[in-house]
Amino acid sequence: MTHPFFLTVAYAGGGFHGWQIQTSLRSGQGELWKALCAFDPEAPMPQGTGRTDAGVHARAQGVLIHTVRAWEPYRLLAALNAHLPKDIRVMQARPAPEGFFPRQHAVAKRYIYRLGLGPAEDPLMAPFRWHLHQAAPLDLAAMAEAVPPLLGTHDFTSFRNSECAAQTPVRTLHAIQLTPGDGCVDLIFEGSSFLMHQVRIMTGTLVEVGKGRRSPESMGAVLAAKDRSRAGLTAPPWGLCMEKVWYEARWGMSDPSPWGERD
Repeated sequence: MTHPFFLTVAYAGGGFHGWQIQTSLRSGQGELWKALCAFDPEAPMPQGTGRTDAGVHARAQGVLIHTVRAWEPYRLLAALNAHLPKDIRVMQARPAPEGFFPRQHAVAKRYIYRLGLGPAEDPLMAPFRWHLHQAAPLDLAAMAEAVPPLLGTHDFTSFRNSECAAQTPVRTLHAIQLTPGDGCVDLIFEGSSFLMHQVRIMTGTLVEVGKGRRSPESMGAVLAAKDRSRAGLTAPPWGLCMEKVWYEARWGMSDPSPWGERD
């Protein structure tokens, strides 16, 4: 008999070759499993909610683990963190109901892409923002104007990496918000799920709109083309972070999704 626990895991992605375990490269899943096996050698591999690319950060990677012995949640959290390196941490641990699987039961995710603006890159934020060196200010109004065609359920082939293994390119995008700050702007993407590099390609394309290299009105045609070459560059990974995941309400693992549970 094993004991299931649900963990909320955060990591700074710069030191990882993504979440998924690798044969010889460092990964979030691999580091967590190593820490768990340090005091529970029979524990199976932790299972995450979703993959993150090499260099992408996470504030709320949901992870299911099984332990051989029963644990008080805080003691389990402390034991795992004692064996983890400082660039990955378990932020919350709680018992999980039997039958809950984070990947299968996730219904929506929030990713934030952070852009740095201004004449010089902030050295304290450089690992977590894509700094745009520019002579003219980024046109945020034009970027916001380009957003509406992307919302809803569409074939996102134009914003999909050629190596994406998803069975279908159809996804539902609930919201994109642009939130300006002091020397920065956050692009907040919320959707049912995302294709490989989808958020990074959408970000790169919106940045081209903000720089005046393509018109806001062109976004609908880019989407309709179902052709990756019609979209913009793929933004670098270090500006992207998995911020929040909503799960089916029946499991009690998150607050209910604002958009319901299924497309």
